Amino acid sequence: MQFTDAVTVAGTRRTGDGYLIADARIARTGIQAYLGSEVGKPDMGVVKVYRPGVEVFAADTLKSAAHRPVTNDHPPELVTSDNWKKYAVGQTGDEIVGESIYLRVPLMVSDEATIKDIESGKQELSAGYTCDLDFTAGKTPDGEAYDAIQKNIRINHVAIVAAGRAGSKVRIGDGATAWGISPITSDQKPKEEKIMTLKTVTVDGIPVEVTDQGAVVIGTLQTRLVDANTKLADADKAHQAVVAAHDAAMAKKDAELDAMKAKVLSDADLDKRVQARADLVTAAKAIAKDVKTEGLSDADIRKAVVVAKIGDAAIAGKAEAYIDARFDLLVEDAKKTADPFATVMKDGPKPTDNTSNAAHTSMVTDMSTAWMGNQSKGAA
Repeated sequence: MQFTDAVTVAGTRRTGDGYLIADARIARTGIQAYLGSEVGKPDMGVVKVYRPGVEVFAADTLKSAAHRPVTNDHPPELVTSDNWKKYAVGQTGDEIVGESIYLRVPLMVSDEATIKDIESGKQELSAGYTCDLDFTAGKTPDGEAYDAIQKNIRINHVAIVAAGRAGSKVRIGDGATAWGISPITSDQKPKEEKIMTLKTVTVDGIPVEVTDQGAVVIGTLQTRLVDANTKLADADKAHQAVVAAHDAAMAKKDAELDAMKAKVLSDADLDKRVQARADLVTAAKAIAKDVKTEGLSDADIRKAVVVAKIGDAAIAGKAEAYIDARFDLLVEDAKKTADPFATVMKDGPKPTDNTSNAAHTSMVTDMSTAWMGNQSKGAA
């Protein structure tokens, strides 16, 4: 890709034989902004291009700035040995130095008409150069983000222009046209014919040279394609979100159903629960007959019995396991001190001695002879 930098001619002086000598900062490190269409990325609004110091001050870059032709305005093509006489009005020297963030070169203008243009106010320079653009995003050492990096910078010429877009600052721009790439082609028609400026547009990764109107049309179509793809991606994302939400709701329902099933007791389990509850209530009443059991949980019943027997203070701050253990001890004590009569009668009444049998016999005899009165007794 071909670029230009604009700066201001500084430190000019005339030599004894009339030539004009000047120093120029023709490049700098840092980030420059481009329109996406200017760097073959019409789908991007603005592209930030980083020019690192290792590229600006690379040995090959410094060499390329020496003995370069100086032109009056930018030529419509790269300056070569075939057209040097046609465009050159001077050249740069070979004392190329780095000055802070700038690349500085000395230059000499030997054409009198061009010197007069400079002395009349045409005092900006625009360095034309080629470079490679590596579209690898990143950040500068200072933390500034960029979209691409300039590499393999090669100076082709330094043009004297009336008003560069960058003024006295070293920035990308050819001075006479838009910022960014300044397309230079080698197939222009003669001056008597209208010169057509071409732009390089990347279509599906392939660089294509088109007219300004063609670049606008292609850029518009590419923008519409990007918008359509974005809308399609958004719609797919929304659909996936709906599907995910539905799946999550169904999973929740399944979990709730499984939880409900787990809570349903079988008939045998239910019988066991009823019997266990009845046994607990019976034991509680046997220990503390006035204790309340209705509406209480099993744990609360055990606690109420323990409180009734040993007092609330005895279990204050105690864990449920402790209370359950105290209840079990009370149950064991109750079994040891059960009602004696109930113990005797649990297998039915049984005679214990002969005295009770004799008394029973006497009572039966008295009742059977009571009708005879004293007569019976006297006769005897």
